[in-house]
Amino acid sequence: MLSCFFRINMPYGIKRNGSGDWACFNREYKPLGICDESFHHGNDPLPIFAKYKGITEEKLLKIAWDKESIRRDQNGLIEQVWLYNDETNPVNVPSRLKKKCWDAYFHRIQLLSEFTIAR
Repeated sequence: MLSCFFRINMPYGIKRNGSGDWACFNREYKPLGICDESFHHGNDPLPIFAKYKGITEEKLLKIAWDKESIRRDQNGLIEQVWLYNDETNPVNVPSRLKKKCWDAYFHRIQLLSEFTIAR
């Protein structure tokens, strides 16, 4: 069971499903706020994916920590993006790097917050 607020409730990344909808996931690859290890994505009744308008590859690349922080599907489309990695996790970096990593992380959160639901 997770015990750290950051790992449970803050986005580690986003992923796309087969319908082109997106969801944020936490450090354990579960929906935000889920800390129960028995939860398995795919069996969930929760509406965790949403269709956003205007998501482009350019926008996804801006929220990725770096080029290694993206995964593409067999057609070359981005299907998963990570906002940080183990070396840039703002909670775990040395004190001298904390501000830089937090600022970079919150910049990515700000970019995510600009995505709007397609209706």
